[in-house]
Amino acid sequence: MGQDDGRDAHRTRPPGTPGALSRWFQRTANARTMRKIRRGKGRTMGMDMLILHTIGRRSGQRRETPLMRLTDGDDAVLVVASGGGSVNPDWHANLMAHPDGVSVELPGRAPVSATAHELRGTERAQAWQRLAAEQPRIAKYQGKSDREYPLIRLTLQ
Repeated sequence: MGQDDGRDAHRTRPPGTPGALSRWFQRTANARTMRKIRRGKGRTMGMDMLILHTIGRRSGQRRETPLMRLTDGDDAVLVVASGGGSVNPDWHANLMAHPDGVSVELPGRAPVSATAHELRGTERAQAWQRLAAEQPRIAKYQGKSDREYPLIRLTLQ
């Protein structure tokens, strides 16, 4: 006890990122949520949901992530909250690396192509106002974070 046996070396992770147990829970919850969305149930915990299809920035493999969405006309706006974490999630990096390699799966529908772009300035401020009004918990998370949550508009093709 108290001796360094070297087992902690592989457990180091960047601050603000989830550990192994948290990642397991997230994968399990994501799989369940995606099954619900595919069966046409598009609301979870009072939030409208979609499945975002991206291409891994390093692997080139297809990735799927269930996310909360804010409907804005025919478009969807995503908030890059990462559960209140201090770093953007991997899906955001994948999306920014391949903004034209995106598709969106709305509840009970087949995936459709989309183009992603990050909202800035007035456009972001207006979307944030709507988001904070519709989902106060997201504004609460933002208040606890050191980073400004990016907002991403997905324009469906």
